[in-house]
Parts: sequence; structure tokens; C-alpha cells
Amino acid sequence: MSRATAPAAVRWTIYIAVAIVFAIACGFLSNWQFSRNAERSEQLALVAANYDREPVSLDSAIPLGTTLAPQDEWLPVELTGRYLDGEQILVRNRPHGGTAAFEVLVPFQLDDGRVLLVDRGWVPPGNHQPDPDVIPAAPTGDVSVIVRLRPGEALPTSGRSAPDGQVPTINLPLVADMLDPASAAKLEQSAYGLMMSETPAPDTRPQAVDPPSDDPGPYLSYAIQWILFAIMGFVFIWYVIRSERRARREDAEDRAAAAAGVELPTRTPARRRRDRDAEDEDALLDRTR
Repeated sequence: MSRATAPAAVRWTIYIAVAIVFAIACGFLSNWQFSRNAERSEQLALVAANYDREPVSLDSAIPLGTTLAPQDEWLPVELTGRYLDGEQILVRNRPHGGTAAFEVLVPFQLDDGRVLLVDRGWVPPGNHQPDPDVIPAAPTGDVSVIVRLRPGEALPTSGRSAPDGQVPTINLPLVADMLDPASAAKLEQSAYGLMMSETPAPDTRPQAVDPPSDDPGPYLSYAIQWILFAIMGFVFIWYVIRSERRARREDAEDRAAAAAGVELPTRTPARRRRDRDAEDEDALLDRTR
């Protein structure tokens, strides 16, 4: 390999290596987006399968001594018993109605003694203070409630806390620590219920939580975009190498014509600039060898 062509070969090798590394990175990112799309598809399928099913009993959904199965999330359950309205808790900073709203959590004691935390809906913050102005009370006495089962939430990674009577997330062990010990001992800690209806219905109640979104998300399109970026990287490198090879071929033709005393058409200014850039790069590489 001659000294004149070695710098170009080295440069092209670097170009290709960069394109390969870029393509590998794009492949990882694309695979990550495909994984997120698959997870989102599973979530949507779960909602479609369970959201509008006929309600079952809590014992059928979560037999005593077991926990909520992942495939039973969103399953409607019918409860009969009474609210422990004296143990109401608020969960703060919930995004509803364009505000940092509160969701109203009330333990519900079934006729068999089990306790399930029920999310009755949300209320806005107060007009002149962060806490709600009014919190609609839960019905008293015997009540029949239909809820959809949801798994408890993790504690916030930020470590944020909440004022007395409030929690930062619907973390069931944390809620249990705030309840009367007798209620906490019987609290179901693998799931809570998102309320659908109450019978008898109260005059007022918190606003219902919106149903889950059926938007599949942008994950699939992002995955395809990363694949296209990887392909575009190789196309760009091919174009750069092809342009340099053509410029070198034309330079060789010019030198051969000059040696033979033949006058060739003048190259365009843009063509001459590209040729000079390639020559400058070769010279720089030669000095660093």
C-alpha cells in the first residue's frame, strides 16, 4: 500500500468502525423500545380482558392466604360490609383535573372480617390552602361496593413523605402502619380496590378516577426509527467514501492528462473545494504518522 493511499484507507476504516458502533448502539435502543412496546401491549390486553368482566367475590379473586395474581389486575370485585370511615387517608400529588389532586382512601371491612383498602376517587386541592376544602364522606352502615383490583404501589424513590393523615403513594404496608392495629392486622396488602359504584349511593362522592388509557404509546415507532438511523449511518459512510474515491479518480485523471499535455475541462469550484479538503485531510494524517 502506498503512502498516498494509506491515510485514506485508515480514514475509511475509522468511518466504518464508527458506523458499526453507532449501529450497535441503535440496535440496543431499538430492542429496548421493542421490549417496552411488548410490555405496553400486555398491559392493554390485561385491561381489555378484565376491565368489564362480571364482578366476583374477593375470596374468588384473592383467596385468604394468597396474593393478587398479576393476571387479575383490573378484575371487578363485589364487597359487602361497611366503611371504616374514621380511618380515612388521603394520597397526595395525584395528577387529576390538571392539578396535584388527592385520592381518598378508606378501609372497607367485609362481612367475613377481611379489610380491603378502597380508593373512592379524587378531590381537588383547596382554594386557599393545599388540602381539600371538602372531602365527601363514605356511606355509613351496610354498603355494597364494586371495585377493580389494583396492586399496591412502591414507595417514592425520592424518599418524599407526607403530612399526618396522608401518604405519598398507595403503598399498602405504609397505609397499614397508619390504621388501627385491629384493622391493619386484617388489611389485604397485595391489592386495593378502585371504586366503581356504591349501593346505597351517597349524595356526593369524590370524582371518579379516569379509566386507563388505551394509547399503545410511541414505542414501536421509536424502535423502527432507531433501525432506520442505523441504516442511515451506513448509507452516509458509503456516500462519503464513494465521494472521496471519485475525487481521487478525477485527480488521477487530471495528473495523467497533464503529463500527456491534454487539457481537461475545468472542475467546478465546489468540486475543487472537496478535492482540496481531501488533500488537506491526507496531509494532516501524514504529519501525524
